[in-house]
Amino acid sequence: MTERTKPERTASYSAPALIKGLDILELLAERRNELTMKEISEGLGRTKNELFRMIVALQERGYIQRNPDTEAFSLGERLFKLGLHAPSSQDLLTAAMPELEAFAAECGQSPHLVVLASGRTVVTAVVPGGEDMSFTLHLGYGRVATDATSGIAIMAFMPETMLDCAIKVAEAHLDAPMDRALLDERLKIVRDQGYWMRDSSDFIGITDICCPIFGPQGTAIASIVIPFVNRHNRPDGRQHALEVLRRACNRISDKLSHRINRTAATG
Repeated sequence: MTERTKPERTASYSAPALIKGLDILELLAERRNELTMKEISEGLGRTKNELFRMIVALQERGYIQRNPDTEAFSLGERLFKLGLHAPSSQDLLTAAMPELEAFAAECGQSPHLVVLASGRTVVTAVVPGGEDMSFTLHLGYGRVATDATSGIAIMAFMPETMLDCAIKVAEAHLDAPMDRALLDERLKIVRDQGYWMRDSSDFIGITDICCPIFGPQGTAIASIVIPFVNRHNRPDGRQHALEVLRRACNRISDKLSHRINRTAATG
């Protein structure tokens, strides 16, 4: 394994300890799988002794986490949660949260706000729904975008060049060759319908209901997916949930468009 290429630094002052910590975080983000201390050391071209204290500090602060079974490290939730404070994420969350809460209250199901990051879906917000039980995914949960209902709902409304790039990035995460014909068929279904409703590919008894959220240029920037829990002795509420969700996503898209347009007009 060769030493990871480090970017040129032109700053007048350096902070070696900080740089070392950032190198560790960037390596774990790039590899996307757990790395042992030995693998981190080899990946950065540094000795274990050089990295030990920094890894302990990052672990204690929640930026990385250690798997007790493998003794390997991966990124922790704290870094993800910090990302949610970025202005673009805050705009989306500010517009979406009231709609997520209203949906959960009306339909008794759990809406999940999803974005794409480096070829994978990422759950950025969840509101539990249901009086006696709810089905929710953890914040930060994700799958390869081309395999996920929420990812395909976003990708279906990307410009062609952006879509091709997103597919290439997602394909790098797959263990087997992508079925491009099947993906194109699914993208067309979502474009034609404006939403996607299908049986979950992961859970029995769950129906995925998903609608895109659009930015001001007409490109999808996020989606909301409902893992609809089908229950015995209850009316089938999937169609109603779909209609409520479509209206909610339209309102969020309108809010984002108006907010950005106002900012541009006053800038």
